[in-house]
Amino acid sequence: MRWKFLLRPGWLGLTAVVFVFAAACYTMLAPWQFDRHDEQSTQNAALERSFEERPRPLTEILPNGTAPTTNEQWEQVRMTGRYLPDDEVVARLRTVDGGAAFEVLTPFQLTNGQYVLVNRGFVEPDGQSRIPDYAAAPRGQVELSARIRADENDPQNRPAFAEDGHQQVYAINADTVGQTTGLRINPGYLQLSAEQPGGLRPLPLPQLEAGPYFSYALQWIAFGTMAILGWGYFSWREARPGGALAEPKPRRKSVAEILAEDERAERAASEDTQTSDDPDRPPATAQAPSPS
Repeated sequence: MRWKFLLRPGWLGLTAVVFVFAAACYTMLAPWQFDRHDEQSTQNAALERSFEERPRPLTEILPNGTAPTTNEQWEQVRMTGRYLPDDEVVARLRTVDGGAAFEVLTPFQLTNGQYVLVNRGFVEPDGQSRIPDYAAAPRGQVELSARIRADENDPQNRPAFAEDGHQQVYAINADTVGQTTGLRINPGYLQLSAEQPGGLRPLPLPQLEAGPYFSYALQWIAFGTMAILGWGYFSWREARPGGALAEPKPRRKSVAEILAEDERAERAASEDTQTSDDPDRPPATAQAPSPS
């Protein structure tokens, strides 16, 4: 039966690998890149809107301390209240414009009594990779303009810890800071715009570009398709007469075996020539009788 080779263990293993890889490309890898493309497009649209619209009151966009979603991400807001510098926290292991940085997070009490977390900007580490001295947040009531950001998640759920005279965290998360300070901070945080009271070096905004995610998704689809087409081609080739798996192929002789065969053939030819020239001469293997 021509297609019987498909049931061989080796071919079954190859078939499983090919189709598992193709399924991963279609159901996991390509959708993952499509999702990243959608996230990038949503972020770009939100940034573009924020450039065109005037800041609105924070309580209007996030009433009753609701958590921000992708629809509110990057929206510009304004708020009035006072900093709580005694509860300040520093986010460590940050990267800004390709360099190491610390981001300074200061709780902020709104005039309605609610607490929010304000990212005042970043500072670069000193020569010993420690937090340098930086300007303190102003005391008293101030009005701020900032952009809404969603909480970050630390996969390891590491708590805040004290080092170098500062409370430090690994991710900017209102709940983590709230557990450290004892304040009930609303979800999300506010990233200060440039030239705001208490602002340090402002964080750069993301670039408005689509990114390579859509093309990556198409590449994964192409890889999955190529794997299936390749499997189909080799299956068709093996099903044809003379396929690599149709019947065992003779073992190829080594160079030493070929040279030995040639030497034996030359010796036999030489002996045949000597015998034809002297028919009375005994064969080379025969021995003359010993004298009596």
